[in-house]
Amino acid sequence: MDEYKSLNHTQWECLYHVVFIPKCRRRTLYVELRRHLGEVFRRLAEQKESQVEEGHLMIDHVHMMLRIPPKYAVSQVVGFIKGKSAIHLARVYAERKRSFVGQHFWARGYFVSTVGRDEQVIRAYIRNQEKEDQRLDQLQLLR
Repeated sequence: MDEYKSLNHTQWECLYHVVFIPKCRRRTLYVELRRHLGEVFRRLAEQKESQVEEGHLMIDHVHMMLRIPPKYAVSQVVGFIKGKSAIHLARVYAERKRSFVGQHFWARGYFVSTVGRDEQVIRAYIRNQEKEDQRLDQLQLLR
């Protein structure tokens, strides 16, 4: 485990596993968006004094482990990241892809879970989620 972070009067270690999806589970994350979204998410998290510790963009959803200071609500940071990234996608890709609905790229809501003593397990889960999905898809084909 890394050192604790600190604010003026607080020592903290707040890690969250966050998952969210594009509206209608559009399978557009793997194409050219995938290369750019990771950096966009990192820059947006930094604006809220947060950090993307781990992340993986799946075909139809996003997994991230976020380090968020206790002075921010998780909903505030995740809402900021989703909203600003949707605006970025609309500005950059709206000319090329008419299926983008601009600020409505992400579906409402998200999944969040605190990361405690199982940090290494969750990090491995995020890294290996794509391989597991592919394995399950192969099993479906055999049926």
